[in-house]
Amino acid sequence: MQHTTTPHAPPPDIALTAVTLAYGTHRVLDGLSLHVAAGEIYALLGGNGAGKSTTLSALLGFVTADAGSVQVGGIDPAADPDAARRRIAYLPENVALYEHLSAVENADYLLALSGNPRSRGEIVEALSGAGLQDRAFDQRLGGFSKGMRQKVAIAVALLREVPVLLLDEPTSGLDPRATADFNALLRAVRTRGTAVLMVTHDLLSAADVADRIGFLERGRIVEEIAAEGEARFDVRALHDRFAQQALAA
Repeated sequence: MQHTTTPHAPPPDIALTAVTLAYGTHRVLDGLSLHVAAGEIYALLGGNGAGKSTTLSALLGFVTADAGSVQVGGIDPAADPDAARRRIAYLPENVALYEHLSAVENADYLLALSGNPRSRGEIVEALSGAGLQDRAFDQRLGGFSKGMRQKVAIAVALLREVPVLLLDEPTSGLDPRATADFNALLRAVRTRGTAVLMVTHDLLSAADVADRIGFLERGRIVEEIAAEGEARFDVRALHDRFAQQALAA
């Protein structure tokens, strides 16, 4: 009789397992476990001091866990930060771009710096796909809105074709139209198989785009909810849960 073996599922692109991290006597992450697979968007919600920024710092290799495991595509970012970061596109809350350069010039410079140079045609196509107007391609960024800057940054992330995208408050300061545009871009990124972890206070945006939402309190996930059905999430229940979390913080 011939036996068949079931192939093992690939490891998640983002994996934190029982991670503990303290600054002095203050424990910021307390047994945090969080996994995001390829082609999945995970929204991490939590109040100030819950450990959201430290979670991103651990994935980027800026801080080292005291216990537990942190992996980006199977790489420990504390042990080999350069290798881990080559797999990551990171968009901070305030995207760092060069004011005196145009959108195309910013993308060209940042892609060359990351070792992923692209032609002008490819850059223009990505900027257009990100929703930037044609007339803005060669304008200096000094006059850009936050939404326009986010579009430049997401175009660069798409062109890098990395498996992991980390977002820190990506919709902060965006109007509803710009937020909707940004979420549409995230869906396109997910379709390409990218694992997306977004840290956010924007409950509505998270409910609109995330596959799972995790509530972070005192350095650990206390509740996790998956999108289900056409409605995806019960927004009222999410709001009540988030409000309780804010009061307890």
